[in-house]
Amino acid sequence: MSHEDFPTEKPAVVTCGLPYANGDLHIGHLRTYVGGDIYSRALKRLGQQTAFVSGSDMHGTPVAVNAAEEGVTPEEFALRHHETYEATFPKFDVEFDNYGHTHDATNVETTQEIVSTLEAEGYVYEKEIPIAYDPDADQWLPDRFVEGACPYCGEHARGDECDEGCGRHLEPGEIEDPVSTITGNPAEYRNREHKFFAVSDLQEYLGEFIDRLEGTSNAQNQPREWIEGELQDWCITRDMDWGVDYPSDDDLVLYVWVDAPIEYISSTKQYTERVGSDVFDWEEAWRGTDTNDAGQAVDGGEIVHIIGRDIIQHHTVFWPAMLRGAGYVEPRAVMASGFITLEGKGFSTSRDRAVWADEYLEEGFRPDLLRYYLATNGGFQQDVDFSWGRFRERVNNELVGTVGNFVYRSLLFAAREFGGSPDVDLSDDVRERIETAIEEFRTGVNDYSVRDIGEAGVRLAQFGNEYIQRNEPWKLDDDDPEKAQVIRDCVQIAKAVAVLFEPVTPEAAENLWDDLGEAGDVHSLGVDAALDDPVGEFGEPTELFEKIPEERVEELNEKLEARVAAASGSDEGDADADEGDADADEVDAGDADELAGDEPAADLEPIADERISFDDFQELDIRVGEIVAAEGVEGADKLAKLTVDIGVEERQIVAGIKQLHDVDSLPGTKIVVVANLEKAELFGVESNGMLLAAGEQADLLTTHGDAEPGTKIR
Repeated sequence: MSHEDFPTEKPAVVTCGLPYANGDLHIGHLRTYVGGDIYSRALKRLGQQTAFVSGSDMHGTPVAVNAAEEGVTPEEFALRHHETYEATFPKFDVEFDNYGHTHDATNVETTQEIVSTLEAEGYVYEKEIPIAYDPDADQWLPDRFVEGACPYCGEHARGDECDEGCGRHLEPGEIEDPVSTITGNPAEYRNREHKFFAVSDLQEYLGEFIDRLEGTSNAQNQPREWIEGELQDWCITRDMDWGVDYPSDDDLVLYVWVDAPIEYISSTKQYTERVGSDVFDWEEAWRGTDTNDAGQAVDGGEIVHIIGRDIIQHHTVFWPAMLRGAGYVEPRAVMASGFITLEGKGFSTSRDRAVWADEYLEEGFRPDLLRYYLATNGGFQQDVDFSWGRFRERVNNELVGTVGNFVYRSLLFAAREFGGSPDVDLSDDVRERIETAIEEFRTGVNDYSVRDIGEAGVRLAQFGNEYIQRNEPWKLDDDDPEKAQVIRDCVQIAKAVAVLFEPVTPEAAENLWDDLGEAGDVHSLGVDAALDDPVGEFGEPTELFEKIPEERVEELNEKLEARVAAASGSDEGDADADEGDADADEVDAGDADELAGDEPAADLEPIADERISFDDFQELDIRVGEIVAAEGVEGADKLAKLTVDIGVEERQIVAGIKQLHDVDSLPGTKIVVVANLEKAELFGVESNGMLLAAGEQADLLTTHGDAEPGTKIR
């Protein structure tokens, strides 16, 4: 691992948290897999040797419980879901270089090798602990075979996790008032020998590791309480038949979170076996090319894990400790996504409150549209809400109105007037703007920002729209050299959009590449191909994206409401967690307004179910500002252009308040501004910040006292 900017000379491995083979996929699950696919494609575009791998998580008690309910073996049950996932991901253009599962021979062998090494190095010991037991069923009760009260918060909890309360991972024997999920009878605790991984022996190492870990800030900050506190050792065996046998004791199987992350290594091994070590060497990536005096791997590959934030601790505490103890390379980065909600509420499989992956495709929507929405609708670590209305809005305004509009009008004019790209040199100004877009793309990769990767191409298309509109080539005479120059520049911009936007919308990029008449595979190009000269001749283009009619949103919402009503059977709230989403990007938080027993006011939106972390809030730079000047934006009914003093500088902010306020009276008004929001362009006018206002009438937030412009709001 280098910690140098990408691309490096070392092989990279990009992984996604394993989907748990226990249920159907919905669009919430897809957030990390789409994000991982985009990030791996972007790395390859920079010239980074990259393997994108994952697999299905086959083991654990939920699989065993649900298989028993269906009357099939756990292997049959899990394989059915694995095969579904394996078929579903490519439908969304999520193209793993290898997709395996934790029950295959490669992972069983690799897992047992690593555990044997940990044991030989003195990191595994035996300890007698109380284990829940059902005397009526004559069976030990690991993990989800037992329920009871959380010892930390008192809420109802499963045997391995307080899923309805504090969210803590629970060790065997910790749950209070245990009840068997097999018979429903009270369970009793009996002492039993189990194997423990001495994570506490690696506490000093983990403190150093978390300081150098890259990725999203939630993955860097959330584990510190564990690592810097009293770090507990980890019970790594369970009393059940379904799982990977402990190497020296076949009466026990390994806890699912031992063999699950090892699938990252196993899947990379399988990729090397298929393509050869000259194409990708799994050992160089995971074992390095050298070891230090302590026998630890050094000079290894760039390991990047892309996960949901509910499994941060597993990837930043347990997993790097295992890798360190067994002599493997530590992760370079962990990118942890926020949760995703549906119309402001949690997904719930029990209430059929979800947009299912198959349903999305059956409704006739292309994967590119969802990929774009998931990639660019907020930062990767932020919580994101999905609604069909917002989905339509972003597709119509950004994909159709910005990207599609620019490409179609430019290439259509070029085809009709010149039969393709005019034979003139690219102008210096446009070359510089494309170079800027390439650098934005490169920066997005190195900042681990899926959104910035996606927006580099969109911002370039925005520039293209402004460029062609400003120069109006349709008004120029045929013999005017400026006409050929403008169209030549626009064709180059379109080609650059195809190159830069391919990681997010691979299908549209391929179609655009064909419209340009370009040879070769747009999916295998380097980022510098954005500046290669166009091929020359091409015909009239196709439309890259289609608008979504407003009535489709109404139709889709009605279908969702009908499904939820049918599944619920009543108006009672459902606080059940979304079972089987061990590596999911969200859990069902239930209907908070219904559970509280008080209906919210009819004219107020309900409070969002999902909370943001304090770290997320601290990232907002909110300041007091004073409006210095204000005027309407020409051609826009709702937009006003404000010059705002925020103490350290004056900013131009565009806000949709033109029809709600007397613009001429705004100068001198104190307002509240988000100062570190990314710049945007509205009707060709740059907006560098966002003012805060309440309600449909845009009641401007201000200060009660005399806070000076630039004062930070905390």
